[in-house]
Amino acid sequence: MQVVENLKVKEKLYIEKLDNGLTVMIIPKSGIQKKYIIWGTNYGSNDSKFIVPGEKEETEVPMGVAHFLEHKLFEQENGTNSLDTLTALGVNANAYTTNDHTAYLYECTDNFYEAMDEFMDYVQHPYFTDENVEKEKGIIGQEINMYADYPEWRVYLNAMEAMYHNNPVKLDIAGTIESISKIDKEILYKCYNTFYNPSNMALVICGDFKPEEIIEEVKKRLIETKSNGEIKRIYPEEPRGIVKEKIEQKLEVSQPLYAIGIKDSRENCNTENKNEIVKKHLSIEILLNLLIGRSSELYKNLYNEGIIYEQPSLDYEFSKTYAHVIITGQSTNPEVLYERFKKQVEKFKINGINEKDFNRMKKMIYGGYVKEFNDVVDEARMFLSDYFKGIISFDYIEEIEGINVEYLKQVLDNVFKEDKMVLSIVKN
Repeated sequence: MQVVENLKVKEKLYIEKLDNGLTVMIIPKSGIQKKYIIWGTNYGSNDSKFIVPGEKEETEVPMGVAHFLEHKLFEQENGTNSLDTLTALGVNANAYTTNDHTAYLYECTDNFYEAMDEFMDYVQHPYFTDENVEKEKGIIGQEINMYADYPEWRVYLNAMEAMYHNNPVKLDIAGTIESISKIDKEILYKCYNTFYNPSNMALVICGDFKPEEIIEEVKKRLIETKSNGEIKRIYPEEPRGIVKEKIEQKLEVSQPLYAIGIKDSRENCNTENKNEIVKKHLSIEILLNLLIGRSSELYKNLYNEGIIYEQPSLDYEFSKTYAHVIITGQSTNPEVLYERFKKQVEKFKINGINEKDFNRMKKMIYGGYVKEFNDVVDEARMFLSDYFKGIISFDYIEEIEGINVEYLKQVLDNVFKEDKMVLSIVKN
């Protein structure tokens, strides 16, 4: 078992790769009552075209299969639903699908091992029939229709559509009514058998556990499966430029919503130097907070003028095939906010970054990461998501030390380019 220790947060990560290829990560938390487990597969909504290990021909499936699978795994052959079974044990269970991974999880203080029996059983035993697949199409169809009118989701997805020509990150994770109509049990089994192989999965456990003991508990509940080799994923070529700068939609909202997107070069995400990816991510977080965070000059001015009333959500989203900055919030005048943001970026490029402000913001970002290591839920989810990006979450604590004003300026120049910016608005 590999042990990775970080003295700054006084944490240890135990990693073991089992014979079947499954990576198990354990984060012991002595004296903590809450226990959390999350089991993920490196399979998300972007993975609709691939070559199955051992095959030569490409397989292409409809949009929305990864999300459809997430819904269907809870249904058991004996007529029960595993989500209900877990809830009856007093545990808080859930699942989610993203662009690059799908995860199943639960948290509890009691009945951890009883819940683990059900949890590890349902993830390993899919049950699909013509009837239950057809029934699910109606349920997911309602979800798709609901999100089509959900302003916060539309303003975000429209920003993706404005940035990306071909990359599937611009598509709805759940698919469309038309795409899910083409899903059948054979497609679900094929995708399950391809992507739910242990060699494509990782399990993270966080709580008051002894690593050697909990590993044995995991092994006892695993069915015998062999590693199936590397899955070749096929993604469309994506031009560097954006599709269009502005996109607007009318929906019922009390105040206009906006999303400012900045498309980043995806080649930067494929570099082997994962430390550089982490440093870049941290630098963008620092820059966003300096540019339009709560203590920034721009935020204060916009707030005083009544253009915004709360700090925007500031994110850098990236995977192996895409990367972008996304700033979202509400504003009385999104167009003015967007223009002022662009001017602030240019001002930083011309005048440079104030060293004192930089050091203050760096400490704030560092503190935010340290805080995440205090929560079993945040920490386990972070380790799983980062693992599929080839990163160990401790890297964020280590790499922030190496960021200086010169490096920050380089990231500002390379990422915050006006010709890569888009504005999405949803208003009445």
